Amino acid sequence: MQDPFSLSGKRVLVTGASSGIGKQIAITCSQMGAELVITGRNQERLRATAASLHGEGHTVLPADLSQQGDIDMLAQQAGVLNGLVHAAGISRLVPFRLMSKGHLDEIFDSNTFAPLLLTKALLAKKCIAANGSILFIAALSSHSGALATSAYAASKSALLGAMRSLALEVAKQGIRANCLSPGYVRTPMLEGLGQGGGNMDALFDLTPLGIGEPEDVAYASVFYLADASRWVTRNYFILDGGLSTPMDIYA
Repeated sequence: MQDPFSLSGKRVLVTGASSGIGKQIAITCSQMGAELVITGRNQERLRATAASLHGEGHTVLPADLSQQGDIDMLAQQAGVLNGLVHAAGISRLVPFRLMSKGHLDEIFDSNTFAPLLLTKALLAKKCIAANGSILFIAALSSHSGALATSAYAASKSALLGAMRSLALEVAKQGIRANCLSPGYVRTPMLEGLGQGGGNMDALFDLTPLGIGEPEDVAYASVFYLADASRWVTRNYFILDGGLSTPMDIYA
């Protein structure tokens, strides 16, 4: 019996693979037997990710997904895929009263428009194989919110609605679409938020299992890419170390 959690024989495209969660998802998928197509804007860091991948036959395609030309290039060169993970994204701490059109454009271009338009392009080119899996990395703030993250939370919330509609449209091909919603994970992006004035230590103290690691998100991603999740679609899965679960502080 084949291991239902194995990714052997599957080709998986991971965006944002040059750092953080995307990098670890790519590495972990390769450890589980997948052939990777990795993309990101920083070519040097992307090559470092490629050097960390297990196995052979991986493809490196540098791209800036805010540019339609780069999206079209990926759709032309990615080949047939069994899995697609949208891990690229950005975050900025900006209070609601200081939001601007430029800030909203920047956040939505990266976190919402890029993954949706890339998915559209890949589907149009029939790059995603039957019974494939599309996975969006959303965020806990997409339904809970956090101080000074209105644009970020809105951009990630938009993925949830789009994913649920998309899943209905591709179900006839057996293609699944789901969202992962991580809480606070130890990544360069999170470190940048702390340096930008966010009081991250207070939030970490409220997380029962402590801050997450990129591997924690990668392991969950493997499940959604593997045949083990073949009956799971339109699903929104929270992994946050218990942060969002109500606790009785007087217990």
